[in-house]
Amino acid sequence: MSNQKTILQNAFAAALAVADPQQIVPEYLEKIFANGAPKGKCLVVGAGKASASMASALEQFAKQHWPSTQMNGVVLTRYGHGSPTEHIQIIEAGHPVPDQAGMDGAKAVLQLVNQLNADDVLIVLVSGGGSSLLTLPQAGISMEDMRTTTQALLRCGAPIEEMNIVRKHLSAILGGNLARAAMQRGARVEALLISDVTGDQPADIGSGPCAADYSSYQDAVDILVKHQLDESAIPASVIQHLQKGLAGLIPETLKESDLQNGRVRNHVIATAYKSLEAAADYVRSEGYEPIILGDTITGEAKEVGVDQAKLAKELIEKNSGSKPLAVISGGECTVTLPAGIKGRGGRCSEFLLSLFTETGHISQLAALAADTDGIDGSEKNAGAWFTPELREASKARGLNPSQFLEKHDCYGFFAELSALVETGPTLTNVNDFRIILLN
Repeated sequence: MSNQKTILQNAFAAALAVADPQQIVPEYLEKIFANGAPKGKCLVVGAGKASASMASALEQFAKQHWPSTQMNGVVLTRYGHGSPTEHIQIIEAGHPVPDQAGMDGAKAVLQLVNQLNADDVLIVLVSGGGSSLLTLPQAGISMEDMRTTTQALLRCGAPIEEMNIVRKHLSAILGGNLARAAMQRGARVEALLISDVTGDQPADIGSGPCAADYSSYQDAVDILVKHQLDESAIPASVIQHLQKGLAGLIPETLKESDLQNGRVRNHVIATAYKSLEAAADYVRSEGYEPIILGDTITGEAKEVGVDQAKLAKELIEKNSGSKPLAVISGGECTVTLPAGIKGRGGRCSEFLLSLFTETGHISQLAALAADTDGIDGSEKNAGAWFTPELREASKARGLNPSQFLEKHDCYGFFAELSALVETGPTLTNVNDFRIILLN
């Protein structure tokens, strides 16, 4: 294969490296605890695809710098995303649809927080995926009801931001409720956050268990109405709970006014944009001029592929004969499946196949799209890639990309060409990564 394949893969590797918890967690702990180790107990809780790796890095730091500090905790992560620890219990659970293991782990987290004293420190490790993993329903809502609600929101193509607003208002932990429990015990709270969301706001990362929330019960209800999710799709217990919230019969999520007398800080230690910049630095060293479109690109993956195909054509026409370009972007797209179609793949491979289909007339174009957590949708690959040579191989084998795209079998198309990005769990998560090389 051409050098383009190597450049695509190395750019993705650079994006992952700058978000590696083993590197960034110790750096931030030195800053946060510049005045010395915690004086009381140090309890560690958290959730997310990167949180187990964050816990492992924290333990190694504490072993060197806080040898006399009493430490224990509970951290939840997705199945297959565990990391070795001695004092912090790692619980693997379901994602994106929560399961009983997640609920039991979330209960253990809240029980641990309720053991805090005024001299203690609670360190909270949160990354993408925390919303599903920290599923502890409010009273009257069952785990099965939470699963049904999550599945309904996934099927209708609701953006992750909207899904999380609904989940915050059904949770005993999300939407700042974890910080609320710690503040009631008088403890200090330091939350370390790896962001996989647009804007990198603490309230949005893992649905903000320690952050003031800007959304309301009315927002949650409006989202269900917007996607036409009524009693036929959403359990009665969920609808009843939201109606109680609208009526003021139960507390809202944590607000800024609630934090005035609390010792709570949120630290965003890794973001999608930093990863895009790292990839840009790498391709620049390879002679490409990087163009970063930003980390806020959302919408249907197929349509985003069409848009970026148009952009590629415009850039080639405008920059003919100049330095080769690398168009880099992040953000989380969605894939809405028509009734009766199961599909194989995820938003990254769907974007890439759409781009592939729309750029058959551009001979010197190569691209890669992958999820930084290592899992793209329904399969075990992180995403996929293609080069001009791969396009020729697809023609030689008689593969019709449009047919695969229509069936939402993007995984199947790239698997046929051995063009999948397969990393396994990366133990980090800063959203999706996309790069297009234009020679």
